[in-house]
Amino acid sequence: MAKAFADKIVISGYDGGTGASPKTSIQHAGVPWEIGLAETHQTLKLNDLRSRVKLETDGKLLTGKDVAYACALGAEEFGFATAPLVVLGCIMMRVCHKDTCPVGVATQNKDLRALYRGKAHHVVNFMHFIAQELREILASLGLKRVEDLVGRTDLLQRSSTLKANSKAASIDVEKLLCPFDGPNTKEIQQNHNLEHGFDLTNLYEITKPYIAEGRRYTGSFTVNNEQRDVGVITGSEISKQYGEAGLPENTINVYTNGHAGQSLAAYAPKGLMIHHTGDANDYVGKGLSGGTVIVKAPFEERQNEIIAGNVSFYGATGGKAFINGSAGERFCIRNSGVDVVVEGIGDHGLEYMTGGHVINLGDVGKNFGQGMSGGIAYVIPSDVEAFVENNQLDTLSFTKIKHQEEKAFIKQMLEEHVSHTNSTRAIHVLKHFDRIEDVVVKVIPKDYQLMMQKIHLHKSLHDNEDEAMLAAFYDDSKTIDAKHKPAVVY
Repeated sequence: MAKAFADKIVISGYDGGTGASPKTSIQHAGVPWEIGLAETHQTLKLNDLRSRVKLETDGKLLTGKDVAYACALGAEEFGFATAPLVVLGCIMMRVCHKDTCPVGVATQNKDLRALYRGKAHHVVNFMHFIAQELREILASLGLKRVEDLVGRTDLLQRSSTLKANSKAASIDVEKLLCPFDGPNTKEIQQNHNLEHGFDLTNLYEITKPYIAEGRRYTGSFTVNNEQRDVGVITGSEISKQYGEAGLPENTINVYTNGHAGQSLAAYAPKGLMIHHTGDANDYVGKGLSGGTVIVKAPFEERQNEIIAGNVSFYGATGGKAFINGSAGERFCIRNSGVDVVVEGIGDHGLEYMTGGHVINLGDVGKNFGQGMSGGIAYVIPSDVEAFVENNQLDTLSFTKIKHQEEKAFIKQMLEEHVSHTNSTRAIHVLKHFDRIEDVVVKVIPKDYQLMMQKIHLHKSLHDNEDEAMLAAFYDDSKTIDAKHKPAVVY
């Protein structure tokens, strides 16, 4: 990571509080931050890299003494979560994901939120106590600054409890305390060479006046896999000048070809369209925020291969994307609003997805849809029965599409896909669209579908949309009565 110009490395210990995690993960996964921090600090020093990065650690730091230990083992920054939450009233019920927090810390329930008693100054006071204890420890060691304690393993010694306890006595901690020569803190600012990157030397330099005036631009470029900022800085400048609204669709049209590097079109806002012919590395469309991303296979045979890397469209919030081939693993994780057409995805697809639509014209890998709580997937697998059997989850509904609204939406997206990529798979599906019900499997979270139907029902009963949303939230019915004609969720 340091060699790849990371500015900071975070060592997170197993003991941190994550109320929404499975109990097995909370109790049996991970290792203490002390081990990871000490080994990371030593390894960086041995490779003459410690001066390039900051080390941060977290994982239930509760006292100034904890901070002092972390500092002596090599940490320069420290993360706190559990303790401040407790200060704000958290009683560790482990129901963060159920919306039933009895003290109003982790819930959207109006009645439960009324029970919240936390104040910002409570956290401020707590951090003052942490700082005061750390200051006293520094004074007792004859040190004036926190920086003077970083990496000072010579100030640590084996605890007497380790000597008394027979099991603990077998633990060898001496290697964790072994000192090494060299700097203990970050001293050198990493040079990311952004001024030499693709956007600042090519794309943004050309499109700058067009963005400022809101004029339409179309241009073509050849890119390579060393360039990890294609469209990123240009998109950020659009957001700086126009905010979340961005520019009108297809104002800035960028056509690229070649082997694209990581983060192609990451965070692209509305008004920015990037059409790439070739393949692309990981993080295509990461955090997509309203823009349009197209990855077209350079020739027909490549349509059956992976042309977009892992973790594409991670955390995307809006926009459209068309992938003329397969994508790698962890596709559309935490997608909350983008509409995508893709032609096959790897393992862990659509994990934790909360919104948007994914139309997949191919097969999926293992662990599909785990943690998916919103959004909809329309999958056209090579074997419908095998797909349903291998991916069936209690939380997801696997059904056929029956309603014209859904069919119209799928057809529109596929037609756009063909217009952008000339996809042979999409052309084939459109050619036999009269059989679409037989080949498409609709995947939707059961709770999400029920909630959307409740919202639709209450909108017909309330004049105010906010009131309808709140009424749906408090509606604890498990189904929608057929007489109310449950809405089609698509």
